[in-house]
Amino acid sequence: MNKHPRTVLICCGPGCLANGAKKISDEFHKVIKDKKIKGFSVEALKETGCHGFCEQGPLVIIEPDGVFYTKVKVRDVEEIIETSIKKKEIVERLLYTNAADGKTYTDYKEIPFYKLQNRIALRNIGKIRQCDIDEYIAIGGYEAMAKALSKMKPQEVIDEVIASGLRGRGGGGFPTGRKWATCAKIDDEPRYVICNGDEGDPGAFMDRAIMEGDPHSVIEGMIIAAWAVGSHNGYIYVREEYPLAVVNLQKAIEQAQALGLLGENILGTGFDFDIHVSRGGGAFVCGESSALMLSVAGEVGEPRAKYIRSVQKGLFDKPTVLNNVESYANVPVIIAKGGKWFSSIGTAKSTGTKAFSLVGKVRNTGLIEVPMGTTLKQIIYDIGGGVIKDRPFKAVQTGGPSGGCLPEEKLDLSVDFDTLTQAGSMMGSGGMIVMDDRTCVVDVAKYFLQFLIDESCGKCVPCREGLYQLHALAVAVSEGRATEEDLDKMEKLSENIVIGSLCGLGKSGPNPFLSTIRYFRDEYLAHIRDKRCPAGVCRALITYKIDPEICNGCMACISACAHEAITGKKKEPHFINQDKCDKCGACYAVCQHNAIEVV
Repeated sequence: MNKHPRTVLICCGPGCLANGAKKISDEFHKVIKDKKIKGFSVEALKETGCHGFCEQGPLVIIEPDGVFYTKVKVRDVEEIIETSIKKKEIVERLLYTNAADGKTYTDYKEIPFYKLQNRIALRNIGKIRQCDIDEYIAIGGYEAMAKALSKMKPQEVIDEVIASGLRGRGGGGFPTGRKWATCAKIDDEPRYVICNGDEGDPGAFMDRAIMEGDPHSVIEGMIIAAWAVGSHNGYIYVREEYPLAVVNLQKAIEQAQALGLLGENILGTGFDFDIHVSRGGGAFVCGESSALMLSVAGEVGEPRAKYIRSVQKGLFDKPTVLNNVESYANVPVIIAKGGKWFSSIGTAKSTGTKAFSLVGKVRNTGLIEVPMGTTLKQIIYDIGGGVIKDRPFKAVQTGGPSGGCLPEEKLDLSVDFDTLTQAGSMMGSGGMIVMDDRTCVVDVAKYFLQFLIDESCGKCVPCREGLYQLHALAVAVSEGRATEEDLDKMEKLSENIVIGSLCGLGKSGPNPFLSTIRYFRDEYLAHIRDKRCPAGVCRALITYKIDPEICNGCMACISACAHEAITGKKKEPHFINQDKCDKCGACYAVCQHNAIEVV
């Protein structure tokens, strides 16, 4: 790996691939081959997993200098090769410029987006080829597994994970070591180890990035878990919508089997363990542990009452350890560096780091990993670069559909399991959606409630009927048809859904309403009392108008309107026919002169 003076890393995460990263990689191969550059070969050209800074993709990094090129096009490839590889100089125009202070950065490690992160679960993504066991081993991969199997007894592995304080990164936050210890003590066999790769939260893609970009870290973590609890069979449950993750995981499993790192008599230790990929249909409810295990077993993925924990009777009613992708990715590092080292990061009760997908109305969208205890403000403003176009911050939604919205006065909150829960939200798997002042919280609650209705398995009445009725009342609020008594009904209904639902999806289903009514009651009341949507979103309560004093007749709104509701001549003020207007907001979005207002 060190024979080349320069290595070119091309981010081939989904975002960069969608923007042409594969064509850029092909062009690099072609030009490098044609030019026959001395000391550089295609072996020093790597297609890696998601580098995280999706907003600036496609990304190309030149190592060892860390030169970071953004928004690279196919036409830029030859110039990069001529300048950065042959002459070791920099293509200035492709460097990243921070919108917050106008500063241009050469080394990506100095960019605030990266500098403020601490990557443990995401440690290898963006540095090695997406699915190459040789590269994984070259940077120390499978050393922790070898240490555990050859030098540590199962209980010592469990003790180390307990000492680390690692809590489940899938959202539940249950202590991982304690779960393993309980499973190991159950006097029943066989035992199973399952990885939950069913990441169904809208806006979340952390687990996907790990499965695609560093699948061996997940496999290694699972092998260590299997050794600790005495399991010989494992499953990785991946949703069908993640086809690249399925392919890369399967390749990684076959590579590990070929080297004797999976299968019978691993590394000559006498320990047998193998992993199978189980493909799910993409049902959100199958992220719930009991539904997931039924789905893995080939049955309908519906939750069941948890009178008995899955560590006692899980898959096929046998003792089962279930952790998510990020949890397993942390395990090799904990075994290699020690639980004490891991627990020194983060807070007392939420140790280590947490990966988030930072999306919404924030400048630097992408994949990040920060120490537990980092504040929301640090994530959104220091790493995320603040709200797009410097519009006022309104709220941040954490924890996916079952999470909650936190307002501006909560920006100084520490991001950890317990603090978010106390504030009425939750960690969830790590989705984080930033909203500006043009976001209506009633509309947000309505959207997530509809999502949960669509994803409810319908097995229990409180979830199936309760969420449906809660959504109907939210619709009534958004259309100005509700009364203040309806808000009382919604709160009481939410309490009953939380108490009566069978699984976590139903119990947390009312959270989108409960968190928004908790912090934004005035906005609900504005819809009810004033028949007004303060954010200008709810169609039943708004009207678009053009200010003839400002409109210069640029024709942009006419071109954008699909309903031919706008008329006017070039360089003359335009007008909106309210009878034809669908209130889609397309005209408002394209107007560069602020001539269109929402009233």
